[in-house]
Amino acid sequence: MEIVLTGRGGPEMLRTDDTDAPGPGKGQVRVRVLASGVSFAEVQMLGHRYPMQPKYPFVPGYDLVGEVTAVGQDVSGVAVGDRVAALMVTGAWRTHVLVPANRLVPVPDGLDSGVAAAATMNGVTAWQMVHETARVRQGQTVLVHGASGGVGTLLVQLAVAAGARVLGTASKGKHDAVRALGAEPIDYREDVAAAVRALAPKGVDAVFDHLGGDSLAQSYALLADGGILVNYGSASTLKDDNHWAVPYVRTMGRFAGWWLGRLAGRARGRRASFYYVKPNASFNRALPEVYRLVSAGTLTPAIETRLPLEDAAEGLRMLLAGGVTGKIVLEASAH
Repeated sequence: MEIVLTGRGGPEMLRTDDTDAPGPGKGQVRVRVLASGVSFAEVQMLGHRYPMQPKYPFVPGYDLVGEVTAVGQDVSGVAVGDRVAALMVTGAWRTHVLVPANRLVPVPDGLDSGVAAAATMNGVTAWQMVHETARVRQGQTVLVHGASGGVGTLLVQLAVAAGARVLGTASKGKHDAVRALGAEPIDYREDVAAAVRALAPKGVDAVFDHLGGDSLAQSYALLADGGILVNYGSASTLKDDNHWAVPYVRTMGRFAGWWLGRLAGRARGRRASFYYVKPNASFNRALPEVYRLVSAGTLTPAIETRLPLEDAAEGLRMLLAGGVTGKIVLEASAH
């Protein structure tokens, strides 16, 4: 079985097909999917707003956790029965998936497959931004936009664990959940800039901004001397009717202006970086560390709900409606 996005529109554009993956080719393994995630990337794909997405129809699904059922030629270090995770970008919403062997990461024994799926893309995204891009450290103050979301909840936990003071935007109803993670909540519907300046008059050392668009200028203006803005999405432009690339071209223009300001000595040491998660050796190194933190109880991926794979459309409707805390996990039935 596979879930196919047939064209531009809403969740109703998904259909279920009975096709299945063939045997693995050279350098591939065949994986029975146990769990996958629903992410904002798939919401963007509904409206053809995601960078470089495939032509319709295609199978969405950014990440997976599953069990190896067959191994192709020239594959070593992986055996039938192993539980593994992989970042696919698209193609994970199937009962069986062919995966290049070099994309596989072992899943620790005892770690629930749904929890592992909630930690795969979101966990590496948060971990790399905190520890590799922003290099958050003891005594700093950081701002996390969307602190109750799938990535946001993990950003808060990792930054708190690094010794930072964390300010997090969320709707009023999510403030208790944000506090429980160790952050100071700010209502995103109110004057965020004024609230941040009241709490951190000298500015913040890092801003993690998934909104993009006009939010970027405000986020940059809130930085303290030497601070960094990390932009990892363009959620605020979801309903724009221009070409998908326009928001990203505008972002590059903003970044170029800030870079020129640094060259001219007007940036006070502030800088901006664009982050996106991608399947590569760096991802494969980071994910075991994320799983280690989850297994140790240091990092807890928030799961809003678990749905059967065939209910992927409902997961997208939930994200579109808003109010989701953490990750929506899709779980495949046994085959």
